[in-house]
Amino acid sequence: MSDFLLELRSEEIPARMQARARNDLARMFAEELAKAGLDAGTIDAHSTPRRLVLIARGLAAETAASREEIKGPKAAAQPQALEGFLRKTGLSREQLEERDGVLFAVIDRPGRGAPAVIGEALARIVADFPWPKAMRWGEASASETAPRWVRPLHGIVALLDDAIVPLTIGGVASGATTVGHRFHHPGAITIGGAGDYIEKLRACHVIVDQDERERLIRDGAEKAAAKAGLTLIADEGLVVENAGLTEWPVPLLGRFDGDYLDVPREVIVLTMRTNQKYFACSDGAGALAPAFVCVANIDANDGGQAIVEGNKRVLAARLSDARFFWQQDLKVPLDQQAAKLGQVVFHDKLGTIADKVERVAALASWLCDRGIVPPPAHMTKDELAHAARTAAGLCKADLVSGLVGEFPELQGVIGGEIAHCQGHSQDVSNAIRDHYKPVGQGDDVPTVPVTVAVALADKLDTLRSFFQIGEKPTGSRDPFALRRAALGTIQLIVTNRLRLAVAKGELLDFFADRLKVQQREAGVRHDLIDAVFALGGEDDLVRLLARVKALQAFVETGEGGNLLAGYKRASNILKKEKWDGEGRQAPDQVRGDDLAGEEQALVAAIDAAESTADAAVNAEDFTAAMAALASLRGPIDAFFDKVTVNDPDPAKRARRLNLLLRFRDAVHHVADFSKIEG
Repeated sequence: MSDFLLELRSEEIPARMQARARNDLARMFAEELAKAGLDAGTIDAHSTPRRLVLIARGLAAETAASREEIKGPKAAAQPQALEGFLRKTGLSREQLEERDGVLFAVIDRPGRGAPAVIGEALARIVADFPWPKAMRWGEASASETAPRWVRPLHGIVALLDDAIVPLTIGGVASGATTVGHRFHHPGAITIGGAGDYIEKLRACHVIVDQDERERLIRDGAEKAAAKAGLTLIADEGLVVENAGLTEWPVPLLGRFDGDYLDVPREVIVLTMRTNQKYFACSDGAGALAPAFVCVANIDANDGGQAIVEGNKRVLAARLSDARFFWQQDLKVPLDQQAAKLGQVVFHDKLGTIADKVERVAALASWLCDRGIVPPPAHMTKDELAHAARTAAGLCKADLVSGLVGEFPELQGVIGGEIAHCQGHSQDVSNAIRDHYKPVGQGDDVPTVPVTVAVALADKLDTLRSFFQIGEKPTGSRDPFALRRAALGTIQLIVTNRLRLAVAKGELLDFFADRLKVQQREAGVRHDLIDAVFALGGEDDLVRLLARVKALQAFVETGEGGNLLAGYKRASNILKKEKWDGEGRQAPDQVRGDDLAGEEQALVAAIDAAESTADAAVNAEDFTAAMAALASLRGPIDAFFDKVTVNDPDPAKRARRLNLLLRFRDAVHHVADFSKIEG
């Protein structure tokens, strides 16, 4: 068994592309070797800003020899058929074997050495590598056939144990030489193989393992903040990004002028995060501190003092710009900003943003008037509706503000801050700030009634409007983020237990698909959601999920599983007999003195179960409805054990098929069991 090392060294790889690149490299390497019949062993992939690395341990020395037999035409077949088969196999007529008048091609393939297999695999991997963006470079870049990589490729290390795997890409030949850190050790390093690569690079100030760099950044940033009596504001995304920007990360603490703290906290944090990749810090009271942690890519002789000072000057300029925009925005009342939205097109078929705002305000007010969003203890229904209409009318006003123009990520947040500073109530300000939430699966879901009304109205209007003009998501295409809007709507409704009919027709189907995605995280089976939706008329998500969860708890019990088996058996018989309800008998016609005992027991059980299940469903006690269905398990099992459905007597046969129809319909009072898997 051998170990293989690959290093593809290039100019800086964008941090956001590195995780996917590692996964793609490992996947493609394993796939290419598997196609050639070579076991790839254990694969690890790493990345730094300047290198993509793969280490495979336990590779076989060569592929196994193989023999393939391909059946061909009959020996007496037309010449054209024989010629086609010979072209396909690459053999001559004399090399074919004849058995019982049929020709066979027997192809023996000798084993191939791992170096040749790996070299061919790497060439294909580089040629087909799925970078989101790639480029050609050098003199050959004018040719469409020139290799492409994320950035110009400078070096290739390809070692199988200590032997170089020959490979040339874009004029760059493979070897055993790389370089260390750009500043600490820019000279050449000779690598002996996979066994010494990581430690040799570490000795030259390059930490190859991105997980280790992340730990150094996370721990070092926390310690730097703690040493100054502060607490680092956790930001895992920033940890990963800085790890993708540095090969030798050194966290350093710096400070900025506390006068800038009159700018909203979110603006300062986003300025540091987005523009400079800095971590923010808080003081003992949890307030934002005038301090930051930056991550240097060098172990400076002065302990990083010059680096901190340089970063401090850059941050001061950024914060000065942010404060200027903030002060200018504060001077303009939000309702005046909102008036400008009439000049901004939302969609050419849906009017301006001002038109959308008016629709959202009317819908938010309606949700409160109807009691769908109930008022909190300190508000009447009318006060809630008024606050929701006010917040909705101002919720998009910050889109024309200077700060949002500079930081689009802060839309909503800036509007909420301005509303608060301009004297609007906390309920209104918070609703403006949070009305885009929840943005994703892990985002906070609003629970304050004013915010819930505005956030829900905004998302429902988006969905309804775009579906009305036929702009529905297709495949992976969703330019108006309607899937995200639907998921946000579901989270708002379910979290706040709002009793709302969300939609009809294809929009309801769209919600059903999104609901399955959203509930998968909670361990809810998609087939059970289908089983409830299939009944039709169920568009109350709170009620629907209560029914689904009760159904899941039921079908995963022994009674539920057996009842499902009985249901499927009954359905299969009805389907086979094409008994779809024509000639269906009324319940009192599926009775009589001549009924077998098992028939009488099933009739009685269905009578009781239907009545109990209907009452329980109407009371939204779905657990009780499932218990009613459970009472059918014994009678249906006994019926199938003792009664012949397809009796020679046509009257008995019809009666028994109709009894199975009644059984199926009784189960459908709770869910369409035909949609349930298993």
